[in-house]
Amino acid sequence: MEIEKGSRWVKFPVMERFVRDVFKGVGVPAADAAVCADVLITADKLGIDSHGVSRLKSIYYDRIRDGILNPRTRFEIVRRSPATAVIDGHNGMGHVIAKRAMELAIKKARRYGMGMTVVRNSTHYGIAGYHAMLAEKAGMIGISGTNARPSVAPTFGVENMMGTNPLTFAIPTDEKFPFLLDCATPITQRGKIEVYAKLGKKIPKGWVIDSEGRSRTDANEVLKDLVAGTAALVPLGGPGEDMGGYKGYGYTTVVEILSAALQQGAYMKMLLGYDAAGNKIPYPLGHFFIAINVEAFTSLRSFKRTTGGILRGLRASRKAPGAKRIYTAGEKEYLNWLYRKDRGVPLNRETLREMRAMRDELGLDAYSSAF
Repeated sequence: MEIEKGSRWVKFPVMERFVRDVFKGVGVPAADAAVCADVLITADKLGIDSHGVSRLKSIYYDRIRDGILNPRTRFEIVRRSPATAVIDGHNGMGHVIAKRAMELAIKKARRYGMGMTVVRNSTHYGIAGYHAMLAEKAGMIGISGTNARPSVAPTFGVENMMGTNPLTFAIPTDEKFPFLLDCATPITQRGKIEVYAKLGKKIPKGWVIDSEGRSRTDANEVLKDLVAGTAALVPLGGPGEDMGGYKGYGYTTVVEILSAALQQGAYMKMLLGYDAAGNKIPYPLGHFFIAINVEAFTSLRSFKRTTGGILRGLRASRKAPGAKRIYTAGEKEYLNWLYRKDRGVPLNRETLREMRAMRDELGLDAYSSAF
């Protein structure tokens, strides 16, 4: 949770209304705009600022303005079976496509024990955890993943070939928060580098390499070079195999396959966002969604109790010297929510500038005092 000193805090209800009005202002239907806003605000509520409102302008607003993101979503089921479906999103709003795809998987899982849907020709869908948690809230295990713009080099390579490709799980527990593992498969994701760039901070050594395999730390230059193809993120575990980098590389590849092969969608360099002449084109992303109905295996109450027992056992285990506590996945997001629920979204100077620009371009004068 990187918060710039002097950031302006905006209450969640105000921020959500603004985001919704921005989406509506660029042509997104009101119901879809509400979904998009909810996905972004949820990221900020959980402290995942790399995928929250800080991306409203660059990932969504600008792409709609550039004509490479369709504000009106067409959700087409092109193949189906009792427990599965293949969906074409026609480059519509990824948040809306993903939510409907997971809801369809949940509906199938209620009847058949498990449901899986895959999507092609979608767009950036926000935090993967939002969609996985839809299943968790329904008493199911939710799994989701997506491919993305090429950013990550394979082990022993230096060329950015695959996206940051999150592999995300949301699992019900008997605690106040679910088990939520929502993370990219390289060491970091592009969104976190964007946050560092806005804060004017250098990124840690080891996150990014150049074409010679040397570490890069200038966040602004890295963002440019990721587009140019002269820098690449490193898989989980780091470069080479000594620290298990091949494992991160393998998981990144699994997500790429599940996000493209089942639905016959685009992958790797097909997701650059530019044609051969350098013109901007859509990023036709692929996603997958799995819902597992716990009640098909055991009672939900028993499952939650066992899961909670595992998590509590981990947190109660012996700590390393100097460590104050052990966390389990989803706990920090819950603590972030407790900290932020009465404060709102922290907007750094650069994000605040972007909010004002969108406000003024769309004539949203009602938010003059907010920003």
